Amino acid sequence: MPRIRAQPEDFVVEELPLFPPTGEGTHTHLWIEKRLRTTDDVARDLARAVGVPPREVGYAGRKDRHAVTRQWFSVPELAPEQARGLELPDARVLDAVRHTHRLRVGQLRGNRFRLRVREVDAEDAERAAERLDELRRRGLPNRFGRQRFGRDGGNVARGTEMLRGGRLRGDRRQALLMISALQSAVFNQVLDARADSYDRLLEGDVAMTHATGLCFPVREPEAETERLASFEVSPTGPIFGTKMQRPRGAAAAIEDAAMARFDLPPASALALPRELRLHGGRRPLRIRLEDVRSDWDDGVMGLDFTLPAGSYATILVAELFPGKLEEGTNDLPEDADEAH
Repeated sequence: MPRIRAQPEDFVVEELPLFPPTGEGTHTHLWIEKRLRTTDDVARDLARAVGVPPREVGYAGRKDRHAVTRQWFSVPELAPEQARGLELPDARVLDAVRHTHRLRVGQLRGNRFRLRVREVDAEDAERAAERLDELRRRGLPNRFGRQRFGRDGGNVARGTEMLRGGRLRGDRRQALLMISALQSAVFNQVLDARADSYDRLLEGDVAMTHATGLCFPVREPEAETERLASFEVSPTGPIFGTKMQRPRGAAAAIEDAAMARFDLPPASALALPRELRLHGGRRPLRIRLEDVRSDWDDGVMGLDFTLPAGSYATILVAELFPGKLEEGTNDLPEDADEAH
């Protein structure tokens, strides 16, 4: 059976920064390669090594533990020469460059992946190649990965309980984590319902222009055919909240049904705990696969591709080997997120 992550080197991730460090400033950005460590592990080790509080170490997004990953971190008042000489557990500093400010979560363009799927026979390899061609044309369903939901999906159940009960449980940060998992589960439910139409616009849809991230209501789907085919625009699904732009017609019915699957009212009628603000938003139902290459030899399928920030490499692999994929380890941390 096809297997991913049989070893960390089978899952290589390289962060694509939103901007390069300038070479001047009071912060130093460190380009670090890590293996079998979470991003937070490395951030704590880095803080300890240079003698700053952990909160002073910045990064743009979390990367997988069970992988070899390269990403930027930032530390204030650290000479690049000193940074390059740091010794960190299961991590190494590849470069260090000054910059004017610290890195903040979300300041990345995307991630470049180099994956190896093992135990792939010739028949599975052929089907996977055909499916990859289809996904190049239609786009990859922009599903949230299971890392988002916590172990055994427990975060979704706790988030649902909070919204049904109308009161916050635990601290606000933990509550937002649980409800974020529920938002993601509702989005995935919409994607399931639109398996045949995630790459098509329905009347009443809310579409997104990829270049700007701006959304607009779709009144005449036929008028957007060209822009849809060129991946300039895509239909969106709900990240429910009080200020989320709602669709109409058939698209609204699909989203309301997804909320009902979790015994929740439509997003427009949602009652939130007093302590919680949840504006919500829209997420494209598909993303364009970029810089895609694949090969197969002696039972190993290689996949190289780029995804935008917020999307999951494991979703692509699951699409290529539906119902047949095994992971080399089941010990995925709750904060593993290969795309942020």
